[in-house]
Amino acid sequence: MFPLNTSSSNATVTRWVLIAMTTVVLLVALWAMRGILLLFLASVILVVMFSLPVRFFVRHGMNRRLATVLSVLCFFVVMVALSALTLPELIRQSYVLATVIIPQGVQALVDRWASGDIQQQIPMLQNISPEDIQTVLDAFGTQLVGSLGTIGSSVLPLLGGVADTVLSVLIVLFMSLYLLADTDGHQRGVIGLFPLSYRVRVREIMTRLGLTLRGWLKATLFSMIFVGFATWIGLELIGIQQAAALGVLAGLLSFIPNFGPIVTLIPSIAVGIVQAPESILWIIVIIYGVSFVQTQILLPVLVAGSIRLPAVLVLLGQIIAGAFLGFLGLMLAVPITAILMVLVQEIYVKDLLGDKSAVQAIPKDELSDAANVGDGQLVTDSV
Repeated sequence: MFPLNTSSSNATVTRWVLIAMTTVVLLVALWAMRGILLLFLASVILVVMFSLPVRFFVRHGMNRRLATVLSVLCFFVVMVALSALTLPELIRQSYVLATVIIPQGVQALVDRWASGDIQQQIPMLQNISPEDIQTVLDAFGTQLVGSLGTIGSSVLPLLGGVADTVLSVLIVLFMSLYLLADTDGHQRGVIGLFPLSYRVRVREIMTRLGLTLRGWLKATLFSMIFVGFATWIGLELIGIQQAAALGVLAGLLSFIPNFGPIVTLIPSIAVGIVQAPESILWIIVIIYGVSFVQTQILLPVLVAGSIRLPAVLVLLGQIIAGAFLGFLGLMLAVPITAILMVLVQEIYVKDLLGDKSAVQAIPKDELSDAANVGDGQLVTDSV
């Protein structure tokens, strides 16, 4: 009989135990830093947004540093100009909406319920008494007041008030500027963490991640503009006076697929009850019709070739991110899901399983950009 190599067996067991312990420690550390990681992801998305005009200027012969400065300045100039042109009217409409129209709409709904008009239109609601409605409204008000005290910490991790929210916004802006200021150094630092034999693959994976995030961001920005204008025009046609404010609200909330239209529908119906009660059905058709065009027609066309996320993955990612990461996780659920999908396809399916046919090919122009490590394009082009 051959003697057992106990020392080799013990070394193997020890190595796997150390690997398991290290993995657990890393997961615990990542969970503890989840708020910071979400802010960093928001910074990366902002960098990608800045990189869109940067890439355009560079391809037309402009120096990259000058293109970066010009892109940032143009972004802030456009934001200030749009705010100056539209913000006063939107603030006025939003103030009227919040202080007059929506309370009147809620009161009109209660009055119509008390008079029996709603029960006559919907017979299945006849067994519900006004006292039951009042109990539900009181419970909802209690929950709303209780949630207002914790909304600061749930909207952005690590936050607890307006000052912390402003601080987090500043952190995102400064991290974005730091990433833009030293594009080569950040990417070389990330690639340098991997073995020499795998660094080419890391560069390809980062290029694919950049392509995915750019595709998602461009599609999201265009679809938000479409939703805002379409909702504004649709509500204007049926006689809603605060159509512009509701359109802006719909456009902003369309950043969150699936859940955005639900939130938009509540104030829209409240306004419709006061100003156009006969058009409630049309308000619902407009809100969900625009959302359907956005998710089923516009987004698939805009993201073709860059990101293909099944709808079930988007919804599942939103549920998981919202449950574990709060409101900011819900907002960033789509890019988080897209990043995880790319990593699974590239690392697990392609590298570990060897199934290269199941993974989307990276365009040649993207690979050529990734090959030019010294041209200053890698962070904003790959991340």
